Formats: sequence, C-alpha cells, structure tokens
Amino acid sequence: MPDLALEASFHADGFQLVAGVDEAGRGPLAGPVTAAAVVLPPEIDANAEWLATIDDSKRLTPRRRRHAAELIRANALTWAVVQVAPAEIDRIGIGQAVLKAMLSAVSSLRPAPDALLFDWVPIRRCPLPYEAVVKGDSKSLSIAAASILAKVARDEHMVRADCDHPGYGFARHKGYATAEHIRRLKEMGPTPIHRHSFGPLRQARLIQNASEG
Repeated sequence: MPDLALEASFHADGFQLVAGVDEAGRGPLAGPVTAAAVVLPPEIDANAEWLATIDDSKRLTPRRRRHAAELIRANALTWAVVQVAPAEIDRIGIGQAVLKAMLSAVSSLRPAPDALLFDWVPIRRCPLPYEAVVKGDSKSLSIAAASILAKVARDEHMVRADCDHPGYGFARHKGYATAEHIRRLKEMGPTPIHRHSFGPLRQARLIQNASEG
C-alpha cells in the first residue's frame, strides 16, 4: 500500500508542499492523455480514515476509484487535472504529450508546490526539485491520489465520447485496443478523437482505403 514516506523525505529537506503527479491514457488508440497533480496537506495525519481509500488506481474498481476521487478532491490541499487532445498527441508524440500534461497540471496548482513526486517518467528538465519513482503509484499516497484523479477524469471523458461517437464502444473499453475496438475501427474508420499516428489507426486507414479502391 502507498504511504507518505517519500513525501516525508522531502519535508525533512525543507520542502513543505509536495505534489504527486501521474497520468492515465498513454496507451489507448483514442481519447486524450490525462494527467493529475495532487498536494496533500503537509500536516496530514497518516492515519486519516479517508487515506485508506487511496491506492494505485489500477488496483481499484471503478466504483472505488470514483469514491476515492471524491474524497481526494474534498481533502487535498490543491489538485489539478489536465488533458492533451489526440490531435496534439499526433503532432508531438505520446511521450511529449504525457510530459506536457503532467507539467501543465503542476503549473495549475494553487498554491504552487515546491517539490514533485512523479510516477516514473523519463523527464530531463523540471522547474522544481523532483523524484521520478518506479511504480510510484503503489508507493506514494500523493502519486496514487493523482493516478486516481487522472483515471477517473479520463474514463468520464470517454463515456461522454461514447455518446458523441456511438458504435465504437468507448464507454466500455475507454479507447484501448480491445478486439471490439479494433473490429469497429476497421468497419467504421477512425473518428476525430482517434490517435491517427498510432499503428492500428494507420493500418485501419490502409484497410479502408483498399476496400474503397
């Protein structure tokens, strides 16, 4: 279970406002990549009951994630969620889009943090002291909280996208490359929210073009 040890290490070095940062949606074929940043109150009681709802978002059911997200938004000192659209992902690449979303989320925090904990990401330049932590969402409560907010926000976005683009099953697979999604993509072609630079999208366009020819 994640705890506050990494945050405490920064606090011991004099950094009081430590933001956890994570993303959701690096791998899907459609929809935005979403990043969140969360600063927990520096004086927080590690035994606070609501902290027990926080874990790596991948370990939580959708219902538990939504409940945890409500508590995080209500109790965090500050939090922010930022999305980078599919067109921008196609333009700059998914790696740079992830970094852009993460740093934009950090810059949206008020009050501003003075140190950062990232779920591991290859970052070379950062305006603040930071640590990139392998499997950070299973180690740091701040990172885990960010992972939950990012995942919940992205899932909600894809449920809305299912209404705008019916037939693809976005509400079920959230844009990931499931067999259903690939089949629908080949049958119906890509939508504006698909990531056209991703390999399966290029293949789907080739199949579609061949059938039209």
